[in-house]
Amino acid sequence: MADFFFNTNLGMLLLIIGQILLVVVPLLIALAFLMYADRKVWAAVQMRRGPNVVGAFGLLQSFADFGKYIVKEIVVPAGADKAVFFMAPMVTLVMSLIAWAVIPFNDGWVLSNINVAILYVFAVSSLEVYGVIMGGWASNSKYPFLGSLRSAAQMISYEVSIGLIIVGIIISSGSMNFSAIVEAQSGSYGLFNWFWLPHFPMLILFFISALAETNRPPFDLPEAESELVAGFQVEYSSTPFLLFMIGELVAVVLMCALITLMFLGGWLSPIPGLPDGIFWMIAKIGFVFFFFAMVKAITPRYRYDQLMRLGWKVFLPFSLIWVVFVAFAAKFGWFWGIYARWTVGG
Repeated sequence: MADFFFNTNLGMLLLIIGQILLVVVPLLIALAFLMYADRKVWAAVQMRRGPNVVGAFGLLQSFADFGKYIVKEIVVPAGADKAVFFMAPMVTLVMSLIAWAVIPFNDGWVLSNINVAILYVFAVSSLEVYGVIMGGWASNSKYPFLGSLRSAAQMISYEVSIGLIIVGIIISSGSMNFSAIVEAQSGSYGLFNWFWLPHFPMLILFFISALAETNRPPFDLPEAESELVAGFQVEYSSTPFLLFMIGELVAVVLMCALITLMFLGGWLSPIPGLPDGIFWMIAKIGFVFFFFAMVKAITPRYRYDQLMRLGWKVFLPFSLIWVVFVAFAAKFGWFWGIYARWTVGG
């Protein structure tokens, strides 16, 4: 059996498909419960019960919503470009899913352990904006088109600061491979070895930039219901709208995974002596997602000019200065050497 999977083309193809399903299927199932948790957090903040009818404690509410979207009628505007109209949500979902190919869940548990994993994720996430633009343009309506243009400007603006923040992590770890970045955070001091401590300002900036990158409140300007009816997906219904929604949620969880890997030690145990493992990776992703949900529940929406000003006049210069600071620290050893001696005990 092993010879069939490793020594034949058909076996290798089946093995690759099985590995992909092993990542994608649990991820999609987890999305249903993360959406449930998201809604429960909003409900708790607003002092109401939230989903509580479908299934025990409302746990099956997300699956009921999924079924509703599947059976609803697909409505296509008369003047829409039908080919592009249906391609747009597929592009959004596929681009958000293929980024998970380089995300390790444990030591060695990764589909593709490439040395340029960060560049791969950055390139793929940059392409997600095309699905939004295609959806807004193909709808043949001014409001979706305005929403898609907002999204393009917003995502491009905050990708710049995200990229500079990632450069600081690369300098600190000496690698663009996520497994190597996690290993660079290992040590006898547990969570105090992780990069969240020396890079704490960048952790805050990355978290806020991730909110803007994934169109989450308070930066959900492409979907500003009070201004644009519902943004780039206003003409979508049924399954195409569901694909947009799943794609955005997958991108949110991806950002949680990136924060976990680059700042919170990935699968490393926070307490010295406890075994490392996938449990810690999943727990940390859930921990970060909780803050995504809390921000949506308690913050008002930014104006568009405030969003652009924050990205270009605050985050960009601050992250650029931090890259220079980290580069000097790595080159000459001051600050970084003191931190390393304190954590590692060297």
